[in-house]
Amino acid sequence: MRSIFCVSLWIGTAVAWAVPGNFRAGAYAIDVTPVKFPVLVNGMFLERLAEKAYDRIHARCLVMDDGAVRVAVAVVDSCMMSRELLDAAKEMAHVRTGIAVERMLISATHTHSAPAAMGCLGTDADPDYVRFLPGRIAEGIEKAAARLEPARAGWAVIDDFDHTHCRRWIFRPDKMRQDPFGAITVRANMHPGYQNPDAIAPSGPVDAAISLLSIQSADGKPLAVLANYSQHYFGSPIVSSDYYGLFASKLARRIGGGEGFVAIMSQGTSGDQMWMDYSRPKSDLTLEGYAQGVADRAYEAWRSIEYRPAVTLAMAETRLRLRRRAPDEQLLAWARQMLARMNGSKPRTQPEVYAREALFLRDEPVRELKLQALRVGDLGITAIPNEVFGITGLKLKARSPLQPTFNIELANGAEGYIPPPEQHKLGGYTTWPARTASLEVEAEPRIVETVLTLLEKVSRNPRRRPVEARGAYTGAVLSSRPEAYWRFSEFTGPRAEDAMGRHPATYGDGIAFYLTGPQSPDWGNQINRAVHLAGGHIAANVEKLGPRYTAEMWLWNGLPNDARGTTGIVFARGADILVLGGSSRAPGRLLFAGTAGRTEVIPKTWNQVVLVREGQKVSVYLNGKPEISGRSEPAAGGEVFIGGRPGAVESFEGKIDEVAIYRRALSAGEVAQHFRAAGSIRE
Repeated sequence: MRSIFCVSLWIGTAVAWAVPGNFRAGAYAIDVTPVKFPVLVNGMFLERLAEKAYDRIHARCLVMDDGAVRVAVAVVDSCMMSRELLDAAKEMAHVRTGIAVERMLISATHTHSAPAAMGCLGTDADPDYVRFLPGRIAEGIEKAAARLEPARAGWAVIDDFDHTHCRRWIFRPDKMRQDPFGAITVRANMHPGYQNPDAIAPSGPVDAAISLLSIQSADGKPLAVLANYSQHYFGSPIVSSDYYGLFASKLARRIGGGEGFVAIMSQGTSGDQMWMDYSRPKSDLTLEGYAQGVADRAYEAWRSIEYRPAVTLAMAETRLRLRRRAPDEQLLAWARQMLARMNGSKPRTQPEVYAREALFLRDEPVRELKLQALRVGDLGITAIPNEVFGITGLKLKARSPLQPTFNIELANGAEGYIPPPEQHKLGGYTTWPARTASLEVEAEPRIVETVLTLLEKVSRNPRRRPVEARGAYTGAVLSSRPEAYWRFSEFTGPRAEDAMGRHPATYGDGIAFYLTGPQSPDWGNQINRAVHLAGGHIAANVEKLGPRYTAEMWLWNGLPNDARGTTGIVFARGADILVLGGSSRAPGRLLFAGTAGRTEVIPKTWNQVVLVREGQKVSVYLNGKPEISGRSEPAAGGEVFIGGRPGAVESFEGKIDEVAIYRRALSAGEVAQHFRAAGSIRE
């Protein structure tokens, strides 16, 4: 089922009629703390009940007007809110302000400590709070509109890699986990635990940008700041705004905006992002300290902002219908049996939660999503009603025609996680069918395409082509004239581009994309990207590859040296097979078929590996130095495999990057020169 249609596209008229210098803005933060207790609180697998509020929660509202277009943005301290609830709030706000409902963007911060504004997993919506919340949001928008005054706007972006990390990790193939349905399917999952030896590495990249839209009055008085950061939540007692409310108050104090100033933190693309760094020991970071750290970093960016009085607005909205992954008859039979045993009680275990969810999905197999793009001057803002992975946010930022762009998730509804298709194959919580993760496997690319089209409409410019990191090492490889050079910087498969434009490769299943690759100092702030092979492989055909050739690559071994009892294929061309860890007697060692030599590879570090064949002579180099040599009959044919072969269990487990194939034998000097060009490689 494929249906995309526009509700309203007024961009051209709005921009054409806008008069430079007519920009106005107003902001208001309205208290949305429940007035009736106890109250249901969602955000976990099972239901919780709060008897009082730990701190006040708010809907922070911003209204902007350029003389032709008026838009409203509201960010609510809520875990998630249904589209139906938000549609009701927008209608109320429209009646009170005249702002068109399609020019309203309302999102949740995703605090896991707020009243249940919608049902999810083991918690039902709190009926009293559902009746209370829409009117309060509408009132907040109304009061923000009443504060409209001549204003100017500016924006800035700053990276903060200290306060967000990928929480979803890839597990070792021999340490996979069980799903709630009783099957061993979990190759990747959230929260593996600090320095867990069963977990190899994060399954996705980090979107570490703090983005700011700052509004001042015409005479320079701070009015509002709309911030955006991709971090799931910190964790707080219930009912609470979590770190989002603390951030707002701390940033307001740093800025000194005074009474009436409104600081807002919106949720970025944090479906797989969290503050814990599981590669390190557990920290003693507190909620207060965390909020202060993020606010300090945001303030650093805020101080650099230059303001513009002539700001125009444009906004576009569309609707997209997507299928849910409805349960089959076998799963429904299991669910009915489970629910019969529950005898009408609330879920108390994960299997009970997912049994109940199966019936919700059966009863509503299709959902309609509202997607939006907003332009404020040259700044782009997108609104997506899902929990979005960091890689998806980076895709949109890299391709958006507006620079900068930031993405607000859980906006205009809450339709669950949208893992990229390749992440579905790795399993885990964010893929288990429920209202919180039910949409079709292809939902993410369809949403990305739709949102990019909206950005093109509001900017009147085409999307951009992502830029790859390049440095001295890249130049050294290219100057040696490879026949094929795969940099593995794609956001997704199945095609791996050849930098030489001759031999595109194909990604097999079991691959995580856009991870941090080997980093050379001369690349500066550019991040070189790599892929993680988690049971997958890469195949290519370099036609008429002769008996004299070179295969050069960088690899990051994901398994400890005492864990590998089977061969992990690094590179294969016919009988030319380069493997890592040939047996339990030689774990973690690099070997080449037909030779007696071997060399140890340190786990979880980047290493340059170069295989050089000159007829019957074979040499293998590790980090610029010869390590293995021998003689064997040369392989024939141009088909090459990286990381494994189709259907084989002997797959390399870890990251691969910068693979180049040459139709000649590189000299020892050239190999060493390439390694030196990489400089001091770091993770």
